[in-house]
Amino acid sequence: DVQLQAFGGGLVQAGGSLRLSCAASGFSFDDYAIGWFRQAPGKEREGVACISGRAGNTYYANSVKGRFTISRDNAKKTVYLQMNNLKPEDTAVYYCATHWGQGPWWVASSWDYWGKGTQVTVSS
Repeated sequence: DVQLQAFGGGLVQAGGSLRLSCAASGFSFDDYAIGWFRQAPGKEREGVACISGRAGNTYYANSVKGRFTISRDNAKKTVYLQMNNLKPEDTAVYYCATHWGQGPWWVASSWDYWGKGTQVTVSS
């Protein structure tokens, strides 16, 4: 079974950093893109960053460009999201997803499998 586990969230002050991890199992990890999404209370789930499979091409939402970096370690079957200069508006539950199918990467319905989220809270 495809499984994703996101972890590494926490409480941090504005301007601080966190690194999220997404551990994967149950599929050929190298061949699939991984996306990071977030969902704040009362808002839709939004794409934050995406990294393709073997080529490792990266894509970012405008709101996080220059602050967040997505990377992958295929040997460990893990994708990371390094988040720097965090802002209160980054507060959300963060999810990772895999098996990007039809549609733009930043749209949640384009992805088939999801892990449970990890809470990120940025205080002002």
